[in-house]
Amino acid sequence: MSASATTTPAGAAEGAAAGRPRRARSRARSRGRELLTVVLVALLLAFLIKTFLVQMFVIPSGSMMGTLQQGDRVAVDRLSPWFGEQPHRGEVVVFRDPGGWLPEERPPGGFGGAVQDVLSRIGLAPAAGEQDLIKRVIAVGGDTVECDAGRPLKVNGTVLAEPYLYPGATPCDDYPVGTLTVPAGHLWVMGDHRNDSRDSRYNQLHNPTGGFVPVDHVIGRARLVAWPLTRWTTLPVPAAFTPLG
Repeated sequence: MSASATTTPAGAAEGAAAGRPRRARSRARSRGRELLTVVLVALLLAFLIKTFLVQMFVIPSGSMMGTLQQGDRVAVDRLSPWFGEQPHRGEVVVFRDPGGWLPEERPPGGFGGAVQDVLSRIGLAPAAGEQDLIKRVIAVGGDTVECDAGRPLKVNGTVLAEPYLYPGATPCDDYPVGTLTVPAGHLWVMGDHRNDSRDSRYNQLHNPTGGFVPVDHVIGRARLVAWPLTRWTTLPVPAAFTPLG
């Protein structure tokens, strides 16, 4: 006669106790996979938003004071350029350095450089060595600009009233360039704090590459000040540019 194996209450308890750690480990692995999936999806969404929709840009200097303060964070519309929309007069735009407008920066290496590269891809930090600027578009391709010391700024012969200028700033006194015509496919840009802005005027006078910004260097238009919340505001085109069409 063969004997059948039986499980005693003590043996059942031991089996259940042995199974609990396995189930716990399985649940932990499952939660880990879920968390990893959520993080990866979040990173992917952040990357897509930064690449195609909106990018946050930190104001690096006081050259736009009157409208933007150093340290402000502005939301930059990256979508419009994808549909071929051209920058308009009066818009505040972020653009890549056309060449020599900013001092060269050596990108960080090692672990810090790798971290910055990851963060830049999802829009939480600038890319290593990335050289971007923010200014107001004053004139577009084909426009004539008159920028003389002691005189108001003119575009296509029209005096440009500039209520957005920083109090006490003069339109052209620091870097008078006289009369010039903006080449097709380029922009003439200036800071709102004219006495503290190395913009198109300065570079036209002191930079071998000149003061015109190629349209294809424009990253996007600044739409609003998002941070700090006490300074939350949109950035519409000033009415001063309406007479220019």
